[in-house]
Amino acid sequence: MTHKPVTLSVLVDGIAKGARLAIPADYAGVALSATLEIIRQGIGGLQLVTAPTSGLQADLLIGAGHVNSIETAGVSLGEYGMAERFRAALAAGQIAIKDSTCPALHAAFQAAEKGIPFLPLRGILGTDLLANRPDWKVIQNPFAVAGDPIVLIPAIRPDVTLFHAAQADSAGNVWIGTRRELVTLAHASARTLVTVEELHPGNLLDDPLTAPGTLPHLYVHRVAVVPGGTWPLPLQGRVPADEGELTRYAEASLSPAAFASLVEEWLDARS
Repeated sequence: MTHKPVTLSVLVDGIAKGARLAIPADYAGVALSATLEIIRQGIGGLQLVTAPTSGLQADLLIGAGHVNSIETAGVSLGEYGMAERFRAALAAGQIAIKDSTCPALHAAFQAAEKGIPFLPLRGILGTDLLANRPDWKVIQNPFAVAGDPIVLIPAIRPDVTLFHAAQADSAGNVWIGTRRELVTLAHASARTLVTVEELHPGNLLDDPLTAPGTLPHLYVHRVAVVPGGTWPLPLQGRVPADEGELTRYAEASLSPAAFASLVEEWLDARS
């Protein structure tokens, strides 16, 4: 089987307006070039779900006006500061938010991966999150003799998962290394779109050194080869973060006008 790479424009065309879009944390391989292409194509009304947090990617999409809602355990630029466009949109009531936790989001994706409606979780019992998440149900453990409450977390089934990885091969297999959460996202999602640094000359599943860290092509719908596709974010073991550009973004995001100018600059640089 062959899996011919597509252009970045064709890759992003696989994301419909209003799609429920799953994105990884900044350390896990963020498809930033594809994110800019989403903005270029005007794909709006997105329902973001982060796995389990986000930073620049979510802030960029929200600031550019392409997001209606987000379910997340947190959005922050980390050492570079607050995610100011995210914070401003929340304060203005421009986006809806479902507050979650890292374990709850992982459980929700795992439930979808397994094809079941929910997974139980204990760690959020006693927190104020339950008061704001009516879709999370507290029940009594049916196997316990005495009272034993547990929370049921409903499955999250994204329409699309989007991420960046180091390599793909001609069969469409994608090497994700140690980032096993990307496998869960791909299993849980209706479609998985991936940008990669380069094409691998052989079959990644044939090599015992790469096979354990490879997402099989059965779960990959489109691949685009985009070297430096995470910039200015890092790609673990391959591409360092552009600290100067991330600092510049954090400063620009304080002002809607400066943010818009920087986004236009990034779009022009990748046109």
